[in-house]
Amino acid sequence: MADTALIVIDIQNDYFPGGAMELEGAEAAGEKAGAALRAFRGRGLPVIHVRHLSVRPGSTFFIPGTKGAQIHAAVQPQGNEIVVEKNFPNSFRGTGLQEILEKQQIRSLAVAGMMTHMCVDATVRHAADLGYRITLLGDACATRAQSFGGETVPARQVHAAFLAALNGFYAKVIPSHEL
Repeated sequence: MADTALIVIDIQNDYFPGGAMELEGAEAAGEKAGAALRAFRGRGLPVIHVRHLSVRPGSTFFIPGTKGAQIHAAVQPQGNEIVVEKNFPNSFRGTGLQEILEKQQIRSLAVAGMMTHMCVDATVRHAADLGYRITLLGDACATRAQSFGGETVPARQVHAAFLAALNGFYAKVIPSHEL
């Protein structure tokens, strides 16, 4: 696993109870991501945190300078862990993430984060296109219900559908305890 990094995507306060964009299962996913983080730290493996900052006019969450935009206590960066700031769902777009991974000779990624249907999906697909081997920790991710065509799709189903779509070609989806 020497060439593997843990990427923790957007596990920020606004996604937790009381936040501006509360997700279903955020606390449980945060705990699982925290356990993966401790395992990587214990082995001395690289960890990269990704933090979304909303700079679009009219944004309602992840506003720079707010408590909601801060990384949640469950996965708080420590020591020399890198924090990449992004403004788009894809963690590679407009950031130095790819260069950081190349400099550290990382070829495999373990991914945890929020939202499953948005930033996790966009980042995992892009990483796969770049040739990274990806293990997605499905229980260390969370999302919310979505609506389309007058129908509301529950968060549990959104989460399962996106994990199912990513599993196989884009990533190997596993529960975090299997890591």
